[in-house]
Amino acid sequence: MTDRLRLGYVPLSDAATLIIAQELGFAAEEALDLDLIRVGSWAQSRDLLGTGGIDAAHMLVPVPIAQSLGLGPAYPDFDLLMFLSQGGQAIAVSKTIEDRLRDQGHPFDFRDPVAARAALQRAHPGPLRVGVPFPFSTHAELVRHWLRGTPLAARLTVHTVPPPQMAAAMASGEVDAFCVGEPWASYAVERGVGALLLPGRAIWAAPPEKGLVMTRAFTETRPEATGRLMRALWRAGRWLDHPGNRSTAAEILSRADYLNLSPELCERGLLGRLHVTATGELRDYPDFIRFHAEGATFPWRSIASMMAARMAARHGLDPGQATQRAAGCFRTDLYRLHLREAGAQLPGASSRIEGAVQAPTLVAAEQGQMILGADAFFDGYTFDPAFQTR
Repeated sequence: MTDRLRLGYVPLSDAATLIIAQELGFAAEEALDLDLIRVGSWAQSRDLLGTGGIDAAHMLVPVPIAQSLGLGPAYPDFDLLMFLSQGGQAIAVSKTIEDRLRDQGHPFDFRDPVAARAALQRAHPGPLRVGVPFPFSTHAELVRHWLRGTPLAARLTVHTVPPPQMAAAMASGEVDAFCVGEPWASYAVERGVGALLLPGRAIWAAPPEKGLVMTRAFTETRPEATGRLMRALWRAGRWLDHPGNRSTAAEILSRADYLNLSPELCERGLLGRLHVTATGELRDYPDFIRFHAEGATFPWRSIASMMAARMAARHGLDPGQATQRAAGCFRTDLYRLHLREAGAQLPGASSRIEGAVQAPTLVAAEQGQMILGADAFFDGYTFDPAFQTR
């Protein structure tokens, strides 16, 4: 018998895992029919999951962490079961700032976070209003990390703007810059309201962007359906990481039922061939977004601890309690249980020193060895959950 599950998603390129799982039959192979529900904001996604309006969500990785720390509505416990994507986001600046950067001779090379930060500091001496999709988001973490320790950090204010509205917010002057997932950064460039300054992966080599999030009550009472959903999404992500499949994925995502944009616009981020300005300046950034390869789906508990430590510092919470609570909602145990039979490579540990892998590295796995992708930060930052190094 086929189970029907309601999955919420925000229209972004990294919703591809859910959409491809349904459209190409990975869900059907697991006797699932996915009712994909498009939502307009991350608050709505969180609220639908918390109130039982959906069974699972394509959700920002920091949201279940924030919930575990009491930084959200009093909903049942949320669990993050697997990452669905790494990267896929970009920082963009307004046309006014773009013009000032050009006057300075900034090359918009889309790669050097130190040079881009210094150029932005010179070009924009006043308050810096940056749009992000949600206060608890990888986007917000990337922006804060990139600017920390500089005069820009003191002038920074972070504004919440739903992804499809980011270009309009920039066009109206509501924000000076933004960090958002594709294709909405490219959409702003296409409209001529801004220019791409940096990809998220230039700041952090492996920023986990979205995860599969369910309530703990669901995972405990319906373990078989949980496992089947995880396997369907894991296989869809593996399909997506074959380069030859990305154009097909862009065509599917572009449909009116999903992103309702041109296939060409949807393809830019998926192929890592981005127009950084409205004049068509092209930048190749291979591996701009990753769905599966090099351990991308494994929900490291150390990432939960690192993000929780930062949230605790901003909100006056006890960091030790925060990191412990957050680590508990990243369910590496369920990842191992449900994906082992699918053939997933499983790291030997569930936590690590974040930021320490400088290049793809062979590491011990449950069975043999596996390759983990680089996860270094541009400034050499590392986080050891054993010592809460920040």
